[in-house]
Amino acid sequence: MSYNATDQTLTVTGVGLDETPFTATYVRKPALDRNGYEAYTVQDNALTEHSTAYVREIEGGQATVVMTGGQFGFFQGGTTYGRTGTFSAPDTEQGPGGIVSYAGTYIGLLNINGDGGDLITPTPGTAPELLPGQAAEVTGDVFINADFSDNRVKGTVYNRQITDQPATIVEDLDLEPTDIASGGTFDGAVSTGGIGVGEYGGVFSGTDAAAVAGSVHATSHIQAFSGSTVPIEEFGVFVLGSCDGASPDPVCNQPDP
Repeated sequence: MSYNATDQTLTVTGVGLDETPFTATYVRKPALDRNGYEAYTVQDNALTEHSTAYVREIEGGQATVVMTGGQFGFFQGGTTYGRTGTFSAPDTEQGPGGIVSYAGTYIGLLNINGDGGDLITPTPGTAPELLPGQAAEVTGDVFINADFSDNRVKGTVYNRQITDQPATIVEDLDLEPTDIASGGTFDGAVSTGGIGVGEYGGVFSGTDAAAVAGSVHATSHIQAFSGSTVPIEEFGVFVLGSCDGASPDPVCNQPDP
């Protein structure tokens, strides 16, 4: 993915069948924005698959998720994350052992169809077996603790809800403890209720690790869909500011000892 926050442009390479060029320019769709993440979509015509992407950037940290709606029983999805500019870890001699908290919002996309409101309207009478869908969205919140003395990180994705199915129970995703590499990157396992369901990764960015960007991939993790013939699959991203930063999330307002 290539994103320009100033021009609000997003190009995606590698999603076959989303548009005629292999490198496709997605269209900005503010009406689909969720949780502070910008929405972009593309669909070549009424009988080709629809693709949704979400992107966000904070303090040089950036992440994007893309997912096609189902057509003929197949979906495509993936994520990217990275940083621009410099990165430095906080001074571990100050504060409580170099521990930094990050909080903010999450956006994910599922291999089930949402409301289809962004789809191109087909010719009346077109066989429904030919029609594509539009990927359903999952929103939520993320909280991460990073210890830059021990170089460990862990967190959780909670308050999760499917936008078009608000009554469906959606389990939290726990980001299991893992190591922070010397360059500020990390990757680890995702679990729910102690059962492994996927993986996550991320990267810190900015001075004193002002932000963190990352992504999550989980499968067979929502019990409400356990009877489905196709296992539920989710790709999601988070871009969070530090609780020590200039604009912390409200959950950061906690009492000190």
